[in-house]
Amino acid sequence: MVDIEKGIMALDAELHADQEALLLEQGSAQENLWGINIYPDLPNEQRIEFDSMINLRPSFGNCSRGVDSPGIQKKIIEIVNKLIKG
Repeated sequence: MVDIEKGIMALDAELHADQEALLLEQGSAQENLWGINIYPDLPNEQRIEFDSMINLRPSFGNCSRGVDSPGIQKKIIEIVNKLIKG
């Protein structure tokens, strides 16, 4: 789970909803939270999967489990690459 406003992530929970709850408790705003899967053993350009039920929110213009906005995808990639060296 990535907070694109704060530039932080929550990792290693059973469900994205658990990570979402943690970040919301720490003051993150719902509209800034995006669910992803990270495969650290893959090359950087392949290690992020933009797929989570958390991302399905038509009220914010995202109508799929993915991250529809290329701009938001770019922010997520930048945050992941900054926080996870590999």
